Parts: sequence; C-alpha cells; structure tokens
Amino acid sequence: MKVVLGSDHRGNQVAQTLMTQLRSDGHEVNVLGDYGGQMCDYPDSAWHVASAVANGSADRGILICGTGIGMCIAANKIKGIRAALAQDELSAQLSRTHNDANVLCLSADLLGQTLMKRIVDIWFRTAFDGGRHERRLAKIAMIENGHDPSVTKSA
Repeated sequence: MKVVLGSDHRGNQVAQTLMTQLRSDGHEVNVLGDYGGQMCDYPDSAWHVASAVANGSADRGILICGTGIGMCIAANKIKGIRAALAQDELSAQLSRTHNDANVLCLSADLLGQTLMKRIVDIWFRTAFDGGRHERRLAKIAMIENGHDPSVTKSA
C-alpha cells in the first residue's frame, strides 16, 4: 500500500519510527513535509499528506503532532479526506470499519510507542465494513459539497 507520512516538529521522532515499521510491513512510504525536527506548523504537513491521499497518489496517510487534534482538523478540510484521531485500538478499528478513514492522526505526546505501533497495525489491517456505512459516507460527501444530507432517506 502507498502511504504518506507527515508530522510537525513534535511528531518528527515518532514519524521516523513509524516509517521503519511501515516499510518492514511491506508498505511503500513517502514522508511529506519532513522538516528534520525544525519548528513547523502542523497545517503544512496536514495539507501535503491529505492532498496526496485525496488526489490518489497515496492510498492512506498518517499525521502526527503533539496531540493529533490539530492535524485531524486541518486534514479534514480537504475534500475526500476522512481523517480520524485514534488514541486506542478500538478507535483505530472503528475508524476503518465504520468510517473508512483514509488518514490516521496520532498524538506524539500522549501515546506510548508500543500502543502507537498497535494502533497503526490495527488501522492498516482493518477493512471498511461497507453496508449501512456507505450511505453515511455518501452523506458526508454531500456535506463536503455544501448540501444538506438530511434530505436523503436514512433507511
């Protein structure tokens, strides 16, 4: 799978560790917005990674900042992106099965290395369930296009 990875200065060290893990798992990894630990703003990396996923040059993306919150907010501004902040294994799993998340956002400051590796592993191994969740993703796309999703039937 083609994966793009980005971080701000607080997530740089973690990004390097995850890059090694992902490559050893057989993924093709491209680091975007690598600032070498220099001070940088998370929206810059979020834009690079989310844009690569949205335009199809990558299958999935991972973003890491201090809390993961800012990256998630910024990435979700890009049309077609379903970024999820995962802080445990269950949220990682459900972000894939229910929401078909295509960008994973992580906290460099709040997650230990072992837990973070498990979250990433689960997120990549988990498939989207489809079914009723497809209708909900279609409604999210309606919102992205400025339309009221409640005008469609929920059944």
